[in-house]
Amino acid sequence: MTAFSRRTLKTGSLLLVLVTGCSVQDNTSSRTGGGSPSKPNDTGTPTSSPKVDAPTEKLSGEVLADGSSTVFPITQAVAEEFMKVHQDVKVSVGIAGTGGGFKRFVVGETDINDASRPISEKEIDACNKSGVEYLELKVAIDGLSVVVNPKNDWCKAITVAQLKKLWNKGSTVKKWNELDPSWPDAEIRLYGPGPDSGTFDYFTEAVNGKAKESRSDYTPSEDDNVLVQGVNGDKNSLGYFGYAYYSDNQDKVKLLAIADGDDLSKAVVPSDETILNGTYKPLSRPLFIYVNKKSFEKPQVREFVKYYIAKGQDYVKEVQYIQLPENDLKEAQQRLTEALSAK
Repeated sequence: MTAFSRRTLKTGSLLLVLVTGCSVQDNTSSRTGGGSPSKPNDTGTPTSSPKVDAPTEKLSGEVLADGSSTVFPITQAVAEEFMKVHQDVKVSVGIAGTGGGFKRFVVGETDINDASRPISEKEIDACNKSGVEYLELKVAIDGLSVVVNPKNDWCKAITVAQLKKLWNKGSTVKKWNELDPSWPDAEIRLYGPGPDSGTFDYFTEAVNGKAKESRSDYTPSEDDNVLVQGVNGDKNSLGYFGYAYYSDNQDKVKLLAIADGDDLSKAVVPSDETILNGTYKPLSRPLFIYVNKKSFEKPQVREFVKYYIAKGQDYVKEVQYIQLPENDLKEAQQRLTEALSAK
């Protein structure tokens, strides 16, 4: 399989279909959002995947996914390979953002929602109201990247407190020297995900202390490539998005180290190692897919999700995210097995 570029993957189409939900919500779904990912055990991430049983019937029909632009490259990569094997199946993957995708998912419009944060209490209530029973599956680990323009020669690291001062709701910070007197008397122009993005929810909760609490006078986009282009075109800019998008655009933006306390000498640069072991705080996070359990009645959805969990870690690595630790992968496999056996 060739490497997947996020610039070419932003072409997932959005199709609409009504999927009727079941009557109860999956109470076993983990709801731990925002914290550092669990550490791998001694064996690390397994290199082999469980066997995908050959379907007993020829597959056809549609699989409808929407949601996080961060998770999109993984789901799209899996979808492209799955459709090579099952040529009569159409897997459509949208990028409405985690929150935008959940708006469709909770009323049964989609089979799968990509999510860069756990489902919220409000969204759980909406699922209960609509009779949508869901399965939460962790698929990868990611970290958020705070970036500046490559020509920025004054800022190499920033504290969480400075980020909060800059991004908090009602912030009046306009210039770099308001964060640090040694920095230029120049206006900061900000770029970040829009309010429907799970990245927006996670960043605002981790940095500002409350999800969705953010200043509004910045340039928002649900497409991380737009944010990369914005920061790249403005010397005095600062933005944030998923670590994998930085990895794919290292020549366009400059990565900042993050200090969880006040000591900039202890600032940590995000990397596969620091994100996975939890030392890159507080901006490490798990990524998820949510599946409408009613959709498992459709053979093409059932086989696609089985393929995703069995083979997906290979594609996670291809698109430059961090593979699940072995214990997290085993948990996802077990949860899927239990959900399928209950049907």
